[in-house]
Amino acid sequence: MPTLNLKDPEVYRLARELAQRRGTSMTAAVRAALAEAVEREPVPRRRASVEEILELARAIRESSDEPFLTDDDLYDEWGLPR
Repeated sequence: MPTLNLKDPEVYRLARELAQRRGTSMTAAVRAALAEAVEREPVPRRRASVEEILELARAIRESSDEPFLTDDDLYDEWGLPR
C-alpha cells in the first residue's frame, strides 16, 4: 500500500486540524482536500507543435481565394509602410 510521509510539521498540523473540523480521519481529510484542489485546478492545455502551426497556415492559405500580402505589398523600396 502506498504511503505519504509528511515531514513538514505545518502540513501535518493542517491535516490534523482539517480532520478534526470535518470529524474524519487525517487520510480522509487529506484525500478530500486533494480531490477538491484537483477539481478546481484547470487541466493544462497542450501547446501546439511548430509542425501543427505550419500545417494550419498551409490549410488556411490553400482554402483562401484572396492573395496573401508579401513584404513588397506592405513596404515601399525604402522599407517604409505603404
